[in-house]
Amino acid sequence: MDFFVFVSQEWLLITTLVVLMVVYAWRERIKNGQPIPAHEVTRLLNSEQAVLLDVREASDYKAGHISGAISLPHTKVAAEGERVLEPYREKIIVVADKLGQHAGAAGRTLGQKGFDVRRLAGGVTEWQTQGLPLVKS
Repeated sequence: MDFFVFVSQEWLLITTLVVLMVVYAWRERIKNGQPIPAHEVTRLLNSEQAVLLDVREASDYKAGHISGAISLPHTKVAAEGERVLEPYREKIIVVADKLGQHAGAAGRTLGQKGFDVRRLAGGVTEWQTQGLPLVKS
């Protein structure tokens, strides 16, 4: 009961807190690389404005990956990402993983190193769901 009394008396404080939490969550999402849909990734890749970084494990990459993707497991992005992607510094780096669970951390790491990063929304799983092709190696 005291909680509801507090909320009714301090509605401005509560509203400010909620707004700040939403802004913080939005900024963190952007820092990790803004998610973009598969059709936008296709457009960027076809126009050579972007390069795709696949951060799944090597076995997943070999089982099927997006054409032209660079394989660098998420565990190695912090140590090797800058060296591997240096030739592409002027391009947008689109980070893809299986479902989106590791792309955010990889995107943040690369963003801190000065890369322009985006994330494939839904990962490679969403790519496949939309019927887009994968290449096997």
